[in-house]
Formats: sequence, C-alpha cells, structure tokens
Amino acid sequence: MNLPDDPFSPNQNDSQKRLLVALGLSFAAITVYMLFLAPPPPPPPEATGLDAGVAVGGPTDAGTAGVGAPTPPVGGTLDGIAVGMPTEAEVPVRTVERARQEARYAFSSEGAGFTSAELQGPKMREQQELTVAEGFKKLFGAELPPPPQMNLVKPVPGQPLPLSLSIDGPAPLPANARWTVAEGDEGQVRFSTRRGPWEVTKTLQWPKAGFELVYTVQVKNTSAQPLTGELQLHHNRAIDPNFEHAPSFFGGVGNQSRAACHVGEDLHKLVPDDEPPQDFRGPVHYFGIDQQYFLSLLYPIEGPRAGHCVLTATPTARQVTAGFPLTVNAGETVTMRFGGWFGPKDPDLLQLVPGQDVLGAAGLTAAPWSPAIGKTVDFGIWELICRPLLFFMKKFHGMTGNWGVAIMLLTLLVKLVLLPLTYKSMVGMEAVKELQPKMEELRKKYADDRERMNLEVMKLYQQAKVNPLGGCLPLLIQMPVWIALFTALRNSFDIYWEPFVGPIWRDLTYKDPTYLLPLALGVSMIITQKMQPQMMDAAQARIMIWVMPIIFTLTLLQYPAGLSLYIFTNNILSIGQQYGLRKWLDRKKDKGGGSSPPAVASAGGKRK
Repeated sequence: MNLPDDPFSPNQNDSQKRLLVALGLSFAAITVYMLFLAPPPPPPPEATGLDAGVAVGGPTDAGTAGVGAPTPPVGGTLDGIAVGMPTEAEVPVRTVERARQEARYAFSSEGAGFTSAELQGPKMREQQELTVAEGFKKLFGAELPPPPQMNLVKPVPGQPLPLSLSIDGPAPLPANARWTVAEGDEGQVRFSTRRGPWEVTKTLQWPKAGFELVYTVQVKNTSAQPLTGELQLHHNRAIDPNFEHAPSFFGGVGNQSRAACHVGEDLHKLVPDDEPPQDFRGPVHYFGIDQQYFLSLLYPIEGPRAGHCVLTATPTARQVTAGFPLTVNAGETVTMRFGGWFGPKDPDLLQLVPGQDVLGAAGLTAAPWSPAIGKTVDFGIWELICRPLLFFMKKFHGMTGNWGVAIMLLTLLVKLVLLPLTYKSMVGMEAVKELQPKMEELRKKYADDRERMNLEVMKLYQQAKVNPLGGCLPLLIQMPVWIALFTALRNSFDIYWEPFVGPIWRDLTYKDPTYLLPLALGVSMIITQKMQPQMMDAAQARIMIWVMPIIFTLTLLQYPAGLSLYIFTNNILSIGQQYGLRKWLDRKKDKGGGSSPPAVASAGGKRK
C-alpha cells in the first residue's frame, strides 16, 4: 500500500513556496493593470446626457407623482428597500386642473402645458354665429343655446402644448417630456423633470384675482461640465376655419387671431397667407396669440430679454415659439421669470400689467419696466378719432347704463358739433335750389354739347358764389367718424357682448342677424337724399337717391350693429335737421320781405 507524501517533506515545501510566489505575482500584475492599464469606469448617466428621460421622484401610493423625493441610483436603496430610478415611460400621464373665479385651467404632465384655459363670466364668450332664421327666432322670444365660454387654449395636434418648454442644443430636452406634478393649493401648479444633465422645474402662480400669472423656469446643470443651449417656450392655438374669417369690404370686420411677438421696437403679427414662418430677432418684449377681443401671452418680468420669435400662421393653427440663449455652469441653476396675461383686451386692465401681486410672486417690489401689452389694442391711423369717441361713449354709458343709447347720444353730440357746417351747407343747397331754373335752361340749350353745358353751369355757380359741393361737406366729415367708430367697435372689449334693446341686438360689435337695422338705415338714407335739392340731371339724381343707399345698405349688412345704429340715428337726425333748418330759412326770408339768403341774392340779382 502506498502511503501519502509527508506534508512536511522538502519536496512538498518547495511546491507550496512556488504556489505562493505565483499568487503574489498574479496579484501584483492585476494591481498594476487596474491602476495603470485598465480604462476608466463610465460616468453616471446624468453626466453623459444619455439618460432616456428620468423624472424626479416616483409614483406615490395614490398613483400621483411626487416632487422633491430622494432619487436613488439604479439598483440602490431607499429606506432600506431596493428600488430603481423610474424611466420616463413609468411616470404616469396626469391631468391637473385649477378652478378660479376668472377661468378654469387644465394641464397635462406630458409636456407640462395647457390643455384648456376657459374664461368664466357672461361676457367671456365666443362671438356667436346666428343665421337669419335664428335671428328672427330670438326676435320673437325663442331661447337659443348660448355660445361657449371663450377658451384661450386649444392645443394643435402634433405640436407642443401651449406654455410647454424645450431645450435645444447638445443635450436636448423635448417639449413632450413627461413631468412630475407637485400637489399644492389652487393658486399654483409645479412641474419637475430630469433628462440627461438637466433638472428643470417650472411653476405657474396666479394672484388672488385677475387674469395675470407668473411663469417661473429653473434649469439646473447636474453634470461636471458647463452646458449651453436655447430655452424655447411654445404657445399655439388650433383654429376652426369655419368660425374664423378675414375682414373684407362686404364680409364684415373679420375675427382672425394672429401669432404675435413684440421684438425690438416693432410688434409683429402674422395671419394665414402664403408666407413661410417668420423669424424675428432682438430683445423680446412679449409673445403670444392675439385674438380680436382676447389675449394670451407671456413677457419677461425683469425686462426685454435677448432672443428671437418664430411666428407661424396656417388656416388651422397660430403658433409662436420664443427662444432665449441658455448657459449653465456645472452645478449651477438658472432662473427665468415671465409674466402672463390670459384674458380680455381691456385697455384699462392691460395698462396695469404687471400688477403688484404678480411682482410679489416674482420677488419684486416695483415693476422694473412695462411690457406695454396695451398696444395689442390697435386702432391704427384712426386712433386720434377713436380715443375721443370711446371717451364720450363711456361717459354716456355711465349715465345711461346702455351702450346702444350711448351710441345714439354720441351721434347727437357729433351732430351738434357739426351744426354750423350743416347750416352753411343748407344755405348753399337753398341757393342751388334758386338756380335750378337757369340750370334747366342751360341743359336744354347745350343738350348736344355736354362739355359746354358743364362749363356754363360752373360759370353760373361762380357768378352766384355757390359751392355745388357744399352740401357734401357734412357727409365728408362724418365719413372719418364712421370709420373710426367701426374701428372702435372691432377693437373695444367694453362694447363686446353688450346689448341695445330686445333679444336680437345683444352684441353691438356683431352684425344684426335679422338685417332689420341695416334695411331701416337704407330707407332713411333714401328719404334723406330725396329731401336734398338735386344739383345734377335726372339720371344722376336717380343714382344718388336709389343706387347709393342700396350699395351702402348691402355693405353694412355684415358690419357691427353698433355702426348701423349710429348711421341710422344720424339719418333720422339729418331728416329732422333738414326739415327744421328749411322751415327756419323760409321764415327768415319771409321776415326779410321775401329776399333770398345772401348767397342767393348775389346769384345774378333775380329772385323767384
């Protein structure tokens, strides 16, 4: 039987020595490789920019997303429980709602933007389209469903949500990233997200009352390197082409909304046409969607911020994207604050922006500047006339409580101001009336030579010192007033959704759906023309009496009822004025022994 080797024999000791030496050399080789030859370990995900979108915090027990909860590394522990950082797909999509007296807001955590901003109140409604049949139904007391509340936010399919943000650059953050939502009071909502090196928090706060908001964006760079990019804020509104129309001569005032941005010294507005998107660069004052009587926009609270605006307008959408340069050092947090207005274009309210509550929420005690968003109420070249008209209408409305009556009183005021010119015009027309027999003789004498006839008629006017166009002077002066009033009606929120009388004229800024008011205007214009002395031949007189009123009536069918009411009132006053002045002139001639007015007495010395 063979016995095992003696473990203490010399041969066995040599083997153990050789094994120990081999192990030592292997350990030394591994140590040298690890210290000097092995590649460095990969950096953590948040420093590479390759993270596929990680949201801060994870779902709570109730299924809602928490903000500010400690986030362990993948495979780490939290309170002794092994958890992993949630991927973007694991963050649930939530709808957040905020109900206030002025509006009801809704947001989606996918993009952290608006999905709805519905204004509240009887006047905060869309302008209702009524057919002729519906107009007559309301005339006879039928109840029709009211138009919907004005919703300033209608997301465009396939585009970023309104008020969403994105970061463009080497480490992008998409506009449709999923965000976690912090539960809070009704006065604010807070979203947070992490993607790559970015930790972004956006907070929306509302004052106690009003249509303003504060939009705060905090961007933190969690990497070890400084990062640059462009912070982009998005706003858009979907449009139904069936309910939005461009202004036209016979088509009315129109109600097109516009993508708008005030860059540098200019306010740029874009409506649908064949132009491509427009890019405007410079200090950005404000940007948003400008509707006919409502406004939704953002502006930098600290003052105009260098950047650019991209405006896009299609028949189905209005879009604006504002971009601002972004530079964030390692571990640094950059904060940008914006004020917002989501409400009516009321000049008295817009001139107070930003309000004290907004400044307080932004940590300011006084406004460093005024964004002057009141410029969105644009009267154009007619502003010098529109402002006084609105001033007196507001005064009359304060006295009567009815905007229709205020328009009628404004008509009376303009008539009184123009009374001296009207009197002079009436005297001139009476003088022309005295010349009618001589003019008839000239027309018969030169019937075959129209040029000579016109020359002799003009010579007759010169001899009598009569201006044949004097009767048109009051009308020529009224025309700018009509245009200015039309401009005021299509821009003034004060008169929007304000009624006159009855159930049909419930909105003086909208057309009369029964067309009764424009038709009455046309009849009154025919009567006015018939009462005036005719200074032309029979064919031209027929055109002035019948054709012009018809064209004028057809033009006004689609125009605001308030404008038709003004012109109708003006015509009724003109009829009474012509009748009264003619009676007064007749009495004046009778008291003077039958003598003609001075202008007529000089017309050749003959009287009839």
